[in-house]
Amino acid sequence: MNNRRQYPTPPAVARALLIQGHPRASSFNHALGAAWADGAERAGVPVETLVLAELDFDPRFRDDAKMVLEPDLATAQRLIADAGHITVGFPVWWGSTPSLLKGFFDRVLQTGWAFGRGQDGSYLRGLTGRSGRLLVTMDAPGWYDRLAYGRSAIRHVRDATFKFCGIRPAKVTGFYGIEKTKETSREAMLEKARSVGAADARTLLRRLPPAVDLRPAELAS
Repeated sequence: MNNRRQYPTPPAVARALLIQGHPRASSFNHALGAAWADGAERAGVPVETLVLAELDFDPRFRDDAKMVLEPDLATAQRLIADAGHITVGFPVWWGSTPSLLKGFFDRVLQTGWAFGRGQDGSYLRGLTGRSGRLLVTMDAPGWYDRLAYGRSAIRHVRDATFKFCGIRPAKVTGFYGIEKTKETSREAMLEKARSVGAADARTLLRRLPPAVDLRPAELAS
């Protein structure tokens, strides 16, 4: 483990982070993420957004001890550390996540920062104190993801990544059959994402104090 790294301290106030993991900004998955963020902010929690396709970094993992984080990844680590809740949106491709998202996790969730071991050999989860949400899209129906893939992409992010690093509970909201949905169905999906964002924000505010003073200005003075 690189001893120069330090585990992030648990967040002190209610802030959220949205990680847009779909490589195409025009995707419906991005629209769902934006709706989720809108719902969270309307409920009183500020949301920072990371659009992975806009970040400048090498997604290829080589040597964790030698690779220096690019500025965009250093910013990503700071936003992850500050967040009390982290939502990631991504599509199911080939039963997994897009390589961009996998590469981001490989690089930014460093040993000695997101996870590691103590001097006594005990396992350490560096991102405890944070909750999570997965916004998952797929052209195929939900039953196909469950029966054919065993929800492999969800288990990869929810269990092997988020929970492994201490982000829990990590809930899942799936949107399936995207390719054949009509406009009315998509509007309902966007509203669902907005509602889930508000619910996540209310849950976070029960756990952490607000990050900003939401009272009217005349009452705050």
